[in-house]
Amino acid sequence: MEILEFPDRMIGRRVLRHAALASTNDLAATLATDPANHGTVVLADEQTAGRGQYGRRWLAPAGSSVLMSVLLFPPPELRRPAIMTAWAAVAVGETILKLTGRQAKIKWPNDVLLHGKKVCGILIEQSAGTVVGIGLNLNQAPDDFERAGLPLAGSLSAAIGRKFDHVEVAHALIEKLDAEYGLLLSGERVALEACWKWRIGLLGRDVRVECTDGTTHRGRLMELTFDGLQLEQSGGALLSFPPETVRALASATEIL
Repeated sequence: MEILEFPDRMIGRRVLRHAALASTNDLAATLATDPANHGTVVLADEQTAGRGQYGRRWLAPAGSSVLMSVLLFPPPELRRPAIMTAWAAVAVGETILKLTGRQAKIKWPNDVLLHGKKVCGILIEQSAGTVVGIGLNLNQAPDDFERAGLPLAGSLSAAIGRKFDHVEVAHALIEKLDAEYGLLLSGERVALEACWKWRIGLLGRDVRVECTDGTTHRGRLMELTFDGLQLEQSGGALLSFPPETVRALASATEIL
């Protein structure tokens, strides 16, 4: 294991880099017994038993991806999964823009897409602390995803035709996460919310909302904030949903 110290940062003040781990989230969770570990980042060159949303497996060969987990002890108003996911997804989108010149989109709730392909997944797990897991595909070829039965997945390399150094990209992402978290702590929630809303790109469009209670609703998305989604149904009735109760959100023509 390599230990790097960056005392001027809050996020990434200590970076623990491993050649291989079963799961960066699992290791970060073991550090959550001590709040002094706030801001610690766990990196792995290779991950063998990672998890995605709803228990899906997330595997990545050595050097193919940024495999990262951030341990946080945020104040209660920031601890909500919707805010933590938005913080991570926006930072990933801004990092992709800096690296490639291409704009990424957010697919509700926790995926980042480039050219319509999923290049990043985010997993929030909370117990004593908040662990934010980020898996960003860098160097996989389209054939790699086809063989894995993942035709909707992509990578930065497949999108723009060049390879990336996964360690350099990880540190660029850590810098962006640190800057965005500092803004959140200072009360600058509006800018993050606006960027999150723009990258989702569904405001004013006809959408379908699938809720965690199993219900599905259709209508025009009139508002999208950390406080809630507002949906106007065909008869003019307005429905509101806290973000944490929305399992999936997509345009009316997309498959949820």
